Amino acid sequence: MADAREPEALVSAADSGDPRALARLISLVENGSPQLRSVMKLIAPRTGRAWVIGLTGAPGVGKSTVTAALVRAYRSRGVRVGVVAVDPTSPFTGGALLGDRVRMQDHATDSGVFIRSMASRGHLGGLSWAAPQALRILDAAGFDVVMIETVGVGQAEVEIASLADTTLVIVAPGMGDSVQAAKAGILEIADVFVVNKSDRPSAQEAIRDLRAMLAMARYDDGAWKPPIVPASAMHGEGIDELAGRLDAHAEWLAGSGERDRRRLARAREEISAMAVAAMRERIGALPGEARLEELATLVAAGKLDPYTAADQLISS
Repeated sequence: MADAREPEALVSAADSGDPRALARLISLVENGSPQLRSVMKLIAPRTGRAWVIGLTGAPGVGKSTVTAALVRAYRSRGVRVGVVAVDPTSPFTGGALLGDRVRMQDHATDSGVFIRSMASRGHLGGLSWAAPQALRILDAAGFDVVMIETVGVGQAEVEIASLADTTLVIVAPGMGDSVQAAKAGILEIADVFVVNKSDRPSAQEAIRDLRAMLAMARYDDGAWKPPIVPASAMHGEGIDELAGRLDAHAEWLAGSGERDRRRLARAREEISAMAVAAMRERIGALPGEARLEELATLVAAGKLDPYTAADQLISS
């Protein structure tokens, strides 16, 4: 393995297909290593080639099964695939509760597939704060398709739309009616819907619910209208059609200019998130921490309003 103290060697090894170097780079991201700045400068010119697919949906709908089935479909085409699976955080270790081998054992020995589980670490959006940087590293390493799967936490998981070129929303029969789907806030972000476990008797009801909700939406001329794909990922049914629908969306993204717009928005979000993190780090450092405590005491006592307190904290 490349020397972890040499970012250039590490990036070069990852670019050559060394999975250990790639895993080390993502670990640098998760740990907030000081070497990360050097790594990001090195890989920046190599990014922007991968197609990022986000997979989201409520817990229990079969996101991991759909992800594994799509990996198999893309590998049959000779496409290199990277997967970032954001898992719940273990209260004991701070790491991911579910591991790579548990999720997708069939692909563990495939050199054309790289799978990494990352802990959400309490992040409400179902995405680890490090996920955007991990996607960037996989992109730079030459993966053609990079998939990110959320932990599935309901209303807040719409955040995945800001990270993906194409967002795949997975639902399953018996997981709630159309009203619940609307409340979850996921209808607005879907580029493609998958009704997984479609071999169940209530699958048609779920499809009807989605169609009824989509019928109420208004689309501009030339806008993409999310298709609904019934599938049974466990048995490989409907996966070829799903891959075809995803391909069609990728073509629409390129032809409409939407891909560039989404990537620009993603870069904005990434920069903003880093700036906010740096600000929080500065505030949390002494004497900023003491100043924050002082202002919080005044706000809690009703002696100062939070807007004025925030202004004073920023200017201090």
